[in-house]
Amino acid sequence: MTLQTEVQNEASSKLSVQHVSKTFRSRARVVHALDDVSLDVGEGEFVCLVGPSGCGKSTLLNIIAGLDLADGGRVLTDGAPVAAPGRDRMMMFQESALFPWLDVLSNVLFGLKLKPGLDAGERRKVAEFYLKLVGLEKFHRAFVHELSGGMKQRVALARALAPNPRALLMDEPFAALDALTREQLYGDLQRIWQERKKTIVFVTHNVREACCLGDRVVLFSPHPGRIREEFKIDLPRPRDINSVDLARYSTRITAALKNYARPESGAELVEVAE
Repeated sequence: MTLQTEVQNEASSKLSVQHVSKTFRSRARVVHALDDVSLDVGEGEFVCLVGPSGCGKSTLLNIIAGLDLADGGRVLTDGAPVAAPGRDRMMMFQESALFPWLDVLSNVLFGLKLKPGLDAGERRKVAEFYLKLVGLEKFHRAFVHELSGGMKQRVALARALAPNPRALLMDEPFAALDALTREQLYGDLQRIWQERKKTIVFVTHNVREACCLGDRVVLFSPHPGRIREEFKIDLPRPRDINSVDLARYSTRITAALKNYARPESGAELVEVAE
């Protein structure tokens, strides 16, 4: 198997969320996280989910990833029900979740261990390809403690891309970074998305970030989490987060978000009587 064959773009996934609901229960309370959420994401589309804390965005992403199960409804990827995690859907979290005892190259190689049909040499070539894609080919022998926050997230992105998934799920991956580093990564992610043609679902609290990255911005309201409105971002790429045109979209979406941000009366949580 050649490197060119292994890293060629797979057909991107089409995702379908159909009437998904989710409730979390403990001895003290019941929290209705998602209520009858339906969402279709096209092949190669970049969709951003925006909403206040507690609106179920990350819960929905976990269900799409197969890390959690819905109480009602279902998620389909290319028409097949999602019942468990899979290599076709890779997840990237707010924290890089890198292994500190491994160097950069070994962290990326870790995601390739379970991919069939590759020997050790082929895995190394694939890992090196993705490190070059994120601009870290010169740091392949560095350890995690030697990297900046932005570099750690680049390694995490390379690790998520290395198995060549058909969909990439991103849960606030830039939230902990400084503004300048985030802007650099916005450009990097747009470039990589255009090159690799992945379907991306991206969770964020940052409306400007969503407008900068997404083809479409989906607004959630909290308690229970429901989709309230969608905005198509009709701007050319690459996009500058500080542009006037992008600010116009951001202003409209922020105004709508404020209208939906108030929880429904009595719906935030239900205390369980002893």
